[in-house]
Amino acid sequence: MVRKKFEVIMDNTYITKIFEGGSTGNPLGEIIALSSEICPTADHLLLRDIYKDLRSFFSGSHLFFQKSSLQYHDLRHSQMVLLATIRLLHGLHCNHMHISEDMLTKSLLSACFHDTGMLLLNGDTANSGTEYIARHEERSILFLDRYITHKNLDRKISKDCATIIHYTKLSLDPATFDLHSLEVQLAGQVVGSADILAQMADRYYLESLPVLYRELKEGSDCQYTSALHLMEHTANFYHNVIQERLINTFSNISQSMRLHFRERYKIDRNLYAENISKNITYLEQTITQCKTEFGCMKELLQRRPPTI
Repeated sequence: MVRKKFEVIMDNTYITKIFEGGSTGNPLGEIIALSSEICPTADHLLLRDIYKDLRSFFSGSHLFFQKSSLQYHDLRHSQMVLLATIRLLHGLHCNHMHISEDMLTKSLLSACFHDTGMLLLNGDTANSGTEYIARHEERSILFLDRYITHKNLDRKISKDCATIIHYTKLSLDPATFDLHSLEVQLAGQVVGSADILAQMADRYYLESLPVLYRELKEGSDCQYTSALHLMEHTANFYHNVIQERLINTFSNISQSMRLHFRERYKIDRNLYAENISKNITYLEQTITQCKTEFGCMKELLQRRPPTI
């Protein structure tokens, strides 16, 4: 019995390390490895450079931006979206779908920049990046356009990346977007799915909901009266809105995760879907037990996400 329990703990620890991209918390190695498998001609120097710049955006060491103070839409979230993006692309690749170098680059660039619109520029007059939450996608697109110019990348990338980033805005219906190629549509579905999966499958997701509430409230983009109110509505939001978007709007691209984990790690499971199910189930149980007592919920939600 003790040995079996130890094996379960070891299995859970191993799965957690895999899910988060390795024991270091830095998914760059995994991103490069999967990029090589998907597209052997991928420009690894460019990908490494983009990733390095992403980290500098949030740390304040880049010439464009101040250090970010956001705790929900932070560097770790962007890294996890980037990791989920490359995993979905790998899953599609394993299903014999051609992923061009162009699509790979646009997808990863869009994933990197999708939330940069909440960063403060040097000399910005806003007090916090939360002031830009409501329209952050448009700022993200603007920043990406400037970045493409700054890095002397192909200007044609910008328009497609703008469309891909719009796929991450939950209130938008991609069917209303300007006409774009099937490849850009697929990239948008991948990055849009990755943004959802990276958040809701995170083992710290439930503990992060009060932080999300504070950011939404500060940004005047909040329909909830309290953190508890947000948490009470999260399960229904997942069942009624998120699943519809993942399955229908995004053509169930998220199921490619299972093929990724099977081919990469010999784990025939969709770890993202499993984690989301666990999070929603535990949230529903916690709300049932605690009812309107936020203090009770805080006692049951004790995980602390790592800082980067």
